[in-house]
Amino acid sequence: MAQERPPKCDPALHQWRARDIIQPLHNSIPRELLARFDPIYIEYYYRNNVGRLHTHEVPIEEFRKNPARYTISYGREHGPDVYCISEQKCPVQRGEITIRIFEPAPKMDAQGQPKKRAAYVNFHGGGWVFGGLMVDHDFCKRIVHDLDGEVVAFDVDYRLAPENRYPIPVEDCWGAFNWIRSQKAVEFNLDPDRFAVGGASAGGHLAAVVAHLCRDASIPLRLQVLTVPACDLHSTFTPEGVFDRKNTPYKSYREMEFTPVLPAARMAYFHRHFLGVPRPAPSEDDWKISPMFAPNFSNLAPALVSTAELDPLRDEGELYASKLEDAGNRVAINRYLGAPHTFAGLDGILDCGRDYNHSVVAAMKAELLA
Repeated sequence: MAQERPPKCDPALHQWRARDIIQPLHNSIPRELLARFDPIYIEYYYRNNVGRLHTHEVPIEEFRKNPARYTISYGREHGPDVYCISEQKCPVQRGEITIRIFEPAPKMDAQGQPKKRAAYVNFHGGGWVFGGLMVDHDFCKRIVHDLDGEVVAFDVDYRLAPENRYPIPVEDCWGAFNWIRSQKAVEFNLDPDRFAVGGASAGGHLAAVVAHLCRDASIPLRLQVLTVPACDLHSTFTPEGVFDRKNTPYKSYREMEFTPVLPAARMAYFHRHFLGVPRPAPSEDDWKISPMFAPNFSNLAPALVSTAELDPLRDEGELYASKLEDAGNRVAINRYLGAPHTFAGLDGILDCGRDYNHSVVAAMKAELLA
């Protein structure tokens, strides 16, 4: 017979059970965005990234000591081998940087002389803080291979912030472009009138700035490949590098504030490291920080602008493309649906990454080989 409980007992307390409380893993995809991502990307992201620190959450001094401890890299398709890959040192202000060079086998003309080749100058991404020659190695191989002996690719290892803050990365890329065109055209049999520049994210920013500088210097440029470009660092962040959710003009920043790979906090970190705190005082050179505000958009090189649906930089990239188009420049704009900020580097696992490769090769064939 069951023992009778005393009157002081509270039946509700006897029925009470502690409920399960499960918090989302660190850097997981926000629930409201989950259904919008490519499911293949979700699979890889949850296998490799979730629960780990983003590199911007690690003190930069610690990261520099051992980058391999904090870096996560996967999903890049191995590029086909090419005729020759080498490196040279390019002189820049107060130092030198490395340029990695991807060459196709030489082709001969009807007179038995080597044919002139176009050039593609690449600037890697990484928020002006991370990255290097490993980022786009396979992409450069693919460009050279798929353009069938007509293009030499040059990958620029510009100096990184915060050790080398703005304007050093911009100056390095502009210096490298001019060094390749003026000092290396004969060595690599380049046609100086058939150059293209490009890059993703911070690299897209640098390519956009170089395109303006080429126009200002009356240097012909055939194509600018701007992939998820950072075009406006002024409108979304305070001078101290704090994300200004209320005043940013870009819906994608509010919509993707906590998106994986490039949350707003990561862009704020890049802003502070690239520009310093506070960022440089307003000047006529502001457009080199935010090419969105360049004083003149006329007569710029044709552009291929690629954005990702699930990227805070989506709207500024598309607005920049519209400004190019409104000024009379030829522009192709592609938005990749279901794609994260890093989709172009995930061509080994995502269809949108492979589609992006095809679009770049097609644009280069149209603009560089005509």
